[in-house]
Amino acid sequence: MSTPAFYWGTGRRKTAVARVRLIPGEGQMVVNGRTPEEHFGGILPEAELFLPFRVTGTEGRYNAMIKVEGGGTTGQAGAIRHGIARALLQVDPDANRLPLRQAGLLTRDPRMKERKKYGLKRARKAPQYTKR
Repeated sequence: MSTPAFYWGTGRRKTAVARVRLIPGEGQMVVNGRTPEEHFGGILPEAELFLPFRVTGTEGRYNAMIKVEGGGTTGQAGAIRHGIARALLQVDPDANRLPLRQAGLLTRDPRMKERKKYGLKRARKAPQYTKR
């Protein structure tokens, strides 16, 4: 059985979706055609994005080509981490599953924004009550 040219994974968080493609290389990351610093504007520590690689001991072995859309910076960063973790699971399921699971990187974060209800200003904020 030959090794594939790349490994892929889809990550999701809040309303962000990240499509991650891992290619054997020297550890570079490209997010929407830019570096992570340019894409996130330096707001996010880069260590957070590279956490799946550090946990599995595969730092500097794969280049990550990422397309991410929707959500904000936090949601996109979480989606990227989730996608990288899923792609690393394709690389070597036996060796990588336990460390990724223990670090909590394989579980999709189910928290979503609550929808607005009619008669309210937001999801739960009601108009001010007046007695008279």
